[in-house]
Amino acid sequence: MIDAIVQGILTGGLYALFAAGLSLMFGVMRLVNLAHGDIAVLAGFGAVIFVQSAGVSPLLALLLVVPLAAVLGYAVQRGLLTRTVGPSPLPSLLVTFGLSVVLQNVLLLAFSADQRRLPSGSFTQQSVPVLGLSIGLLPLAIFATAVAVLGGLSLFLARTSTGRVIRATRDDPEAARLMGVNPRHVYGIAAAIAFGSVAVAGFAYGTTTSFTPTSGPVLLLFAFEAVIIGGLGRLWGTLVGGVLLGVAQNVGAYIDPAQQILAGHLVFLLVLAVRPQGILGGRAPAAVTA
Repeated sequence: MIDAIVQGILTGGLYALFAAGLSLMFGVMRLVNLAHGDIAVLAGFGAVIFVQSAGVSPLLALLLVVPLAAVLGYAVQRGLLTRTVGPSPLPSLLVTFGLSVVLQNVLLLAFSADQRRLPSGSFTQQSVPVLGLSIGLLPLAIFATAVAVLGGLSLFLARTSTGRVIRATRDDPEAARLMGVNPRHVYGIAAAIAFGSVAVAGFAYGTTTSFTPTSGPVLLLFAFEAVIIGGLGRLWGTLVGGVLLGVAQNVGAYIDPAQQILAGHLVFLLVLAVRPQGILGGRAPAAVTA
């Protein structure tokens, strides 16, 4: 049971990586990106192309994929999603759902339905003993990456001029526009950061398990549950939500392997029933904050 809890905590780091960008886009633009998981899968396939076709190392592939995903995020936001930003979430839901369908079909045409996985060498099998438990280095590295990404985003939003502009635009777009800020450009920057972070998550996921062009919706579901459990717009809440979701799934698998996913869904429903604003959320899902 203790091992299941520890592994669940490490799994939660991966879920937090997926959830960070989703939380950021909702907190800044009140936009729910239903193509979020497909962007992660797209990044995974991009890394596969760099590794297998170009012959670069997985780490270099990551350094190439993340900037490309950020550029894609800015372009998608400015060219497509900016028209959906408004008081109603329905336009963004419809547009991003269509984007999800398009991405899945494009990936199916390009790569077929075969499973792919990023090579990670012997690093996948290496582990360190901690208090009688064997903890894998790869899950530990992914968890550390999640903490670093969330910490970096929190510092960026709190300490940099661009971060302050993003928060000001989130609070009052009209006032920011009067001060010479272009909200569309700010939203594009937020989307670029979100796409870049989910590209890191897609790469990490590809090193731990196989994925297909249709894996995106499942990843979106886990990210969405982590965001809701932690609290909408709360960056560190995504880590709390991801950890709780990961622990629930791993403990559920320890009790009955067939109920692993169901256990996570039950915890999600329990949090919705008891504290619908999320564990770290306030009365309303207001701000993107640590």
